[in-house]
Amino acid sequence: METHARVVVIGGGVVGCSILYHLAKLSWSDVVLLERSELTSGSSWHAAGVIHTINSDPNIARMQGYTINLYKELEDLTGQSCGIHRPGGLYLASTPERLDYLRQERAKARYMGLDTDFISLEHARDLNPLIEPSKYLGALFEPVDGHVDPSGVTHAYAKGARHYGAKVIRECPVIETNPREDGGWDVVTPQGTIHAEILVNAAGLWAREVGRLAGIDLPIQPMEHHYLITEAIPEIEAHGREIAVTVDYEGNAYTRQEHKGLLLGTYETNCVPWAVDGTPLDFGHELLQDDLSRVSERLETAFERMPAIGRAGIKKVVNGPFTFGPDGNPLIGPVPGLKNYWTAVGVMAGFCQGGGVGLCMAEWMIYGEPHIDVWGMDIARFGEFATRDWGRVKSAENYSRRFILTYPNETLPAGRRQKTTALYDRLAAKGAVMGVSHGLEHALWFAPTPQEAQETPTFRRSNAFRYVADEVRAAREGVGMIEIANYAKHEVKGPGAEAFLDRLLANRLPKVGRLALTPMLTPKGKLYGDLTVARLDSETFYLFGSGAAQNMHRRWFEGHMPKTGVSYYNRSDALHGLAISGPRSRELLQRVTREDVTSSGLRFRDVRRMTVAGVPAMVARVSFSGELGYELYVAPHYQVALYEALSEAGADLGLRIYGSRALMSMRLEKNWGVWTLDFRPDFTAGESGLDTFVAFDKAAEFIGRDAAIAEREHGLEKRLVTMVVDTLDVDCVADEPIFHDGACVGYVTSGGYGHTVQKSLAMGYVPSALAQDGARFRIELLGEFYEATVTTQPLYDPDGGRMRN
Repeated sequence: METHARVVVIGGGVVGCSILYHLAKLSWSDVVLLERSELTSGSSWHAAGVIHTINSDPNIARMQGYTINLYKELEDLTGQSCGIHRPGGLYLASTPERLDYLRQERAKARYMGLDTDFISLEHARDLNPLIEPSKYLGALFEPVDGHVDPSGVTHAYAKGARHYGAKVIRECPVIETNPREDGGWDVVTPQGTIHAEILVNAAGLWAREVGRLAGIDLPIQPMEHHYLITEAIPEIEAHGREIAVTVDYEGNAYTRQEHKGLLLGTYETNCVPWAVDGTPLDFGHELLQDDLSRVSERLETAFERMPAIGRAGIKKVVNGPFTFGPDGNPLIGPVPGLKNYWTAVGVMAGFCQGGGVGLCMAEWMIYGEPHIDVWGMDIARFGEFATRDWGRVKSAENYSRRFILTYPNETLPAGRRQKTTALYDRLAAKGAVMGVSHGLEHALWFAPTPQEAQETPTFRRSNAFRYVADEVRAAREGVGMIEIANYAKHEVKGPGAEAFLDRLLANRLPKVGRLALTPMLTPKGKLYGDLTVARLDSETFYLFGSGAAQNMHRRWFEGHMPKTGVSYYNRSDALHGLAISGPRSRELLQRVTREDVTSSGLRFRDVRRMTVAGVPAMVARVSFSGELGYELYVAPHYQVALYEALSEAGADLGLRIYGSRALMSMRLEKNWGVWTLDFRPDFTAGESGLDTFVAFDKAAEFIGRDAAIAEREHGLEKRLVTMVVDTLDVDCVADEPIFHDGACVGYVTSGGYGHTVQKSLAMGYVPSALAQDGARFRIELLGEFYEATVTTQPLYDPDGGRMRN
């Protein structure tokens, strides 16, 4: 057995074999896969093997499309059959709301270049003669969908990996994973110890056990899953060709042809987490005891909608475990805080996503970044809050809701109040409707009373609309207050802090007592952060940014940290606070501090430590609302004192607390993008407009500088624009296609309603040549086309005078 490898992959399922294949194909042949038993000895062997492209995250959908198209290439390379069947996929809606969802998915497919489109119900029945058309309102058809042979696919990846020089070692369980001083790992097995420069946990059902060997608890959970295979069905035998793979959302069932019968699977609401305390080490090619009583209601619905199934006998029942993540998506990438340890776990749709996961993981290791933004799968989207118990609860919720519609304004109930601030009860008593970001509860909007603090799930404007409008009005006309505990706060300090940050950040660093806005770029010039940097003294910096991305940015800082002279701390949970904004916010702040906060005493973009409301605070004169405003950061135990003092002092000023919905409305009126939506690694500083904050000529050679300069010299292919959308009762959210002269030319990254300007607004990327003031487009939204007009200047306070006053 080898004693050294550049990468050791643990786990011989479809995901592990795909990672090995892509690493070797992209030139890293010194890679080894360790499998505890035989290949596919986990979830892979009993998978239904269904392949499809539809996914709520367009980048994951792209990865699924890549995976599906890779199978023919694998067959040609290895001679190993993948058992490819591609009769197409039907997605059936039987409610108006689900039809709206399918319209959204069809819209996304337009800018992704897919041929997904609606077909008549008569055509749908021609593709699947088992369905009863009268039960449905619409059918979406995806021609590339189908199914594959799980065993054949897994062995094809392994054979392809060997072709490029990789090694697969079977019957080799991992006993220990021990970190080395050189940053690598000693992987101990019964066959010997192998030194891995990079270790990848792709252990599937045993990923939790392998993670614990390295001291981490992964928030994933194996779930029992039933599907059944029928005897031969006469309608299938008479059809003459393979019937389409079919998903019936309200019926909560998926089907595909299996010989002359049918495979039918369902995600039951009374689901059963399996092996909660740990997957047995001797588990392998076994199945679990079936319990059709758990799925009987689903089967009855399926028999109503596909009557032929009810007349067929059951040939086989399969109940096998497979692993879910808390939000249904995989957890891939480098683990924050653990050097050279990567995961690719919770990939429940391995035969849809395994190829894309393998490609992105290999690119990430070899080139430093994948070719697309993988945030929807990045393990860094979770933090310490994502414990094993929390992961079990959320994974079960996600499993049970697999085919249940989730609306864009809907928050799910399981695993809530995992993290709260000191103000949680006070805000709830004021009618706060809460959302959650990186595990932390935060106010979305405020209802008049706690009893009314419910939001109707919808694709259109909800009952929150008028209350959010009132919150915006208060902040624009008087003074508003919002909790900012969910902002990320990163502390970097030490004698080497300036040089360290000068290399990581694309803008110049601020002087002591000042703030600066700056992008953070990847080597290829892609965005990796949109941050506000504060300099408190010559050696102490704070960086404020997206709370959701705090672990992703922590990983980036730690990955570039010099050995001496710099210390880094994620202070997000150690600094909470409140932001006040509006024309009377200065008056309010002056009432609770002895410091001079006049326009000369505390200038726009100043930052300092001061006493506010009798407690120590860090005060930054900056505002994401576009108004005169201040961010007041305090330790969590001072949060109540600060809140009560501001509330009392601002009572006669019309102070109103508001939530993130109002803030998002106000930022749209200023043409300001946000991280994870308008700003993310799919885009460059130039495309996003953040090149305004890039100091191309600064002395420090910052990461991504060469790529950013090259882009500026060669010109931009696309640009981020803000558009006014001519709608009545619906607003863009994200991922709606943008059309010009009948062709799809871009897509929306975020949208909403501007309550001050009383217009529906959307931000999105369009070709640079079309990114002109007054340019007209059409946006497809819930199956309808709406006129959209570019506005290059903010509709509200275009010169920014209110904020700088």
